[in-house]
Amino acid sequence: MRDDEDTRRITLAEVAQEAGVSLSTVSKVLNGRQDVSPVTRGKVERLLEAHSYRRTTRAAGEAPLIELVFHELDSVWSMELIRGVENLAKAHQASVVLTESGTRHAPAADWIEGVLQRRPIGVVLVFSSLPDAVKRQLGARSIPFVIVDPAGDPEPDVPSVGSANWSGGVAATRHLVDLGHRRIGIITGPEDMLCSLARLDGYRSALNMAGIAPDAALVRYGDFHVEGGYRHAMELLRAPDRPTAIFAGSDLQALGVLEAARVCGLRVPEDLSVVGYDDVMIARWSSPALTTVHQPLRAMGEEAVQMLLRLRAGEPSVTRLELATSLVVRNSTAPPSRGTGAGTEQGETGTEQRGTGAETGAERSRPATPGLR
Repeated sequence: MRDDEDTRRITLAEVAQEAGVSLSTVSKVLNGRQDVSPVTRGKVERLLEAHSYRRTTRAAGEAPLIELVFHELDSVWSMELIRGVENLAKAHQASVVLTESGTRHAPAADWIEGVLQRRPIGVVLVFSSLPDAVKRQLGARSIPFVIVDPAGDPEPDVPSVGSANWSGGVAATRHLVDLGHRRIGIITGPEDMLCSLARLDGYRSALNMAGIAPDAALVRYGDFHVEGGYRHAMELLRAPDRPTAIFAGSDLQALGVLEAARVCGLRVPEDLSVVGYDDVMIARWSSPALTTVHQPLRAMGEEAVQMLLRLRAGEPSVTRLELATSLVVRNSTAPPSRGTGAGTEQGETGTEQRGTGAETGAERSRPATPGLR
């Protein structure tokens, strides 16, 4: 057989003949129609994949789409990722379509039908994973996908973009330890999410490195929202031997901690130090301004699109990219007050610090309502 016969594109008619079905049935599978039996659908998809079938490019003038899938869109965290995806999509003359579907583990079962009809040039999924059947359907239609901050440990062949969550947990906790805190609580995220567990592991590692035995009574699993942060902080702060500092696994949870401190009559940072995670815009405008771990959310969105475009072009691409996190010191952390049983090492407050750089923290003097300026 000649080389050109080996590498030529297979036609849908040939796929139909090999599968023993009609051409219209193959077309229905390609377009995500549901009026095809699972057995037939699987047979056609396996043949499309085996022959590396690729759909023809879009017609001239048809705008390319990148689909961005969240399980929820009601947070400032989501907005940062959206901006990153839109930035790079716009640079490549592509539009972004937002979809809210399913849970943090997978899109809803009916999502795949819609995405196959929309025919995006690629899909970016947040906090998710995909069943094998859905991966095959996307692959058969030449629709690459990338997962941002996967909920679980992604398989080796699943392209994903995340951040250094363990290092972020270490940096946040070490900062509090260096200030002299010894009873440090943590409100991480959901127990079934990889990023939550990585931040918790970083917290425990930093305590162990400082010779402080982690106390299970100071650990809470939150939901990354204000209400969860408030509820768990109230439990921690009403305990007989309350923590002198709390590391919250998100800035939204940290806002809940600030409100709980106010309700309990505690001053931040004089009576309680608080560290958040993400460094979204509201972290700068909380009262006091929030010390937090900067997660490069916008850059994560941009890198996900870059990876998507490389996959679509058939270019070599890494399957796992992890971006660095960094501690941003503002005004919500300070050495513990004397008489709390904590150490007395001194730290710096009053400025926002990223590594060796600093930004002004003068807004401290503005009048504020609890939790937000």
